[in-house]
Amino acid sequence: MNKHTILKFLTRMAVYCVGLLILAFGVVLSVNSNLGVSPVSSLPYVISVIARAPLGICVTLTYCGFILLQVLIQRRDFKAVNLLEILFSTIFGYFVDFAELILNGFTFESYAGRLGMLTVSIVLIAVGLTIYVGAHLVPMPMEGLVGCISDKTGKAFSTVKTVIDCIVVLTGIVLSLVFLGSVEGIREGTVITAIVTGKIVGIARKYLVPILDRICA
Repeated sequence: MNKHTILKFLTRMAVYCVGLLILAFGVVLSVNSNLGVSPVSSLPYVISVIARAPLGICVTLTYCGFILLQVLIQRRDFKAVNLLEILFSTIFGYFVDFAELILNGFTFESYAGRLGMLTVSIVLIAVGLTIYVGAHLVPMPMEGLVGCISDKTGKAFSTVKTVIDCIVVLTGIVLSLVFLGSVEGIREGTVITAIVTGKIVGIARKYLVPILDRICA
């Protein structure tokens, strides 16, 4: 591996991590808004409340579970490079804890203020997604799981994504009801995030992808 290849790989890793950091702040802002976390974060959030453990650790463990499912589904077809998902899941977990430390429970009392926080969180999540995908390395575990199920079943990625999101949210609701007696972290904001994020990603891609292609080429 020559110096140029190494430099390009390190550049892509740096860009990927920037995307994860922005994504982490978006996730924590959605939590602090108390209007409902994003679908992909709903399960680790509920687990963190049940276990009274840091959200970052629960995110990492949940994402590792998604990676294990990929291995079980793909078996010999699972590519070794996808093990990088474990590394990035761990980094993302640390970023979530870092974002929690920085924001320090910041929130607004009014519904309008919290709705504003949710709006900012959706923008950050969309921008973070656009940046880390634009690094052209490996998908995050949830997208990796959706991708391998899509490949195995022949179903469209978007269709499988919707189904998996629903399963994750429903699992979070069931665990929340069983262990907490009420639904925690899953509210109207969860639905709004699921509907709106894709549209914001489309806008972000228009402006960011050309820049990311130059940086990561």
